[in-house]
Amino acid sequence: MLADETAPIELKHKSSFNVEVNERNPFWPIGWKPAPKIAKTGAENAGRAIPSSSFVVSSITLDPKAHYAIINGRTMGEGQQFGLQLGTQVYQITVKAINDGHVVLLRQDQEIIVPLRRK
Repeated sequence: MLADETAPIELKHKSSFNVEVNERNPFWPIGWKPAPKIAKTGAENAGRAIPSSSFVVSSITLDPKAHYAIINGRTMGEGQQFGLQLGTQVYQITVKAINDGHVVLLRQDQEIIVPLRRK
C-alpha cells in the first residue's frame, strides 16, 4: 500500500471544553491566579474615595538614604506603586511620603494619610 492510497480520517466525536466564569481553568499551574484587572480611570471611578482603613501600616523604617514602610504586609518605598483590590476592582496607589508615625498615599488627586498601627 502506498502513502497516496491511505483513507482520510473521519472524526466521529469532536471534543469541547467550556470553563464557567467563576471556575479555575484546569490548564493553569496549581496555585496560579490571573492578575486582576486594573480599574479604569474614567468618571465612574474618579469620585470614589478610598478610606484609610483599607490600609494597614505595621512598620516604618526611616533610614538616612531611604524610607520604607510595611503596608498591607508588603514592604514599600517612597514613589513605589501597588494595586489595592476593593471588591472586584483594583486601584493604583502610589506611596507619596513615609514619615515618622504615618504614610501618605496618593490615588489620582486623593491623598490618603494612614497612621502607623501601634499595638
